[in-house]
Amino acid sequence: MLDLSVVTPAHNEQENLDALCTEVQKALTPLGISWELVVVDDGSTDRTRAILTTLASTRTWLRPIAMCNTPPGKGNGQSAAFHAGIRAARGRLIATMDADLQNDPADLPAMLRRMAESGADLVQGDRSHARRDNIVRKVGSWVGRTFRRMLLGDRVRDTGCSLRIMKREFALALPLELKGMHRFVPVTIRDLGGKVVEIPVNHRPRLAGETKYGLGITKRALPGLIDLFAVRYFRSRRRSVDSVDVASSPAPMPQIAEPSAHPAEVHA
Repeated sequence: MLDLSVVTPAHNEQENLDALCTEVQKALTPLGISWELVVVDDGSTDRTRAILTTLASTRTWLRPIAMCNTPPGKGNGQSAAFHAGIRAARGRLIATMDADLQNDPADLPAMLRRMAESGADLVQGDRSHARRDNIVRKVGSWVGRTFRRMLLGDRVRDTGCSLRIMKREFALALPLELKGMHRFVPVTIRDLGGKVVEIPVNHRPRLAGETKYGLGITKRALPGLIDLFAVRYFRSRRRSVDSVDVASSPAPMPQIAEPSAHPAEVHA
């Protein structure tokens, strides 16, 4: 078991992988902890997998894994890739981030300190102070925050930020096999009884590759609203599955009487 696993999905990110590895190593090596970088190739059609294989040959802390059964030319999505990466990870703490370098690995040490100081189960990054979004994204973000507060009671400001650190047991409990659930990590961990804190993090423009998210009502707002109602419904259906052993020691197995060695004597 390692101290920290950094999990990041990558779909057609060949231009960003070398810099990603360099920046994560630079941020974590001085901390004196054991760590790994798990990069999930989610159905890439470029040289992402080949580059990861080459980089891993000289970096023992880099673990490339590949999603299976992805649609032709596409990935299974960020939620599914996080799900696979978390289950491959060996860290007591799990950090997640995007592979496009818009999340800054240099924020990870401060997030680890915040987790230790606060006793939180999840430290969620908040990019809102650093973003320079156009009017469409600003309106969409405001609408999303408003509906999350109304329907889920979620007051986390930037729940869409992928840069976060969480305890392993909570990471494994997230239903990330469901499409879009990566946007509801903070509220889900809170519903599971975890403590969630936020911390300001950097936000950088994408310098290479193309964004994987579309703009507009049909590609972001409406699917997000549908997901909100789905999360609200499934939250109402969740039941505790915790249990305890109420016996101080296991109950003895019932004894089965052995047949008489002299059956004839029974009838005598």
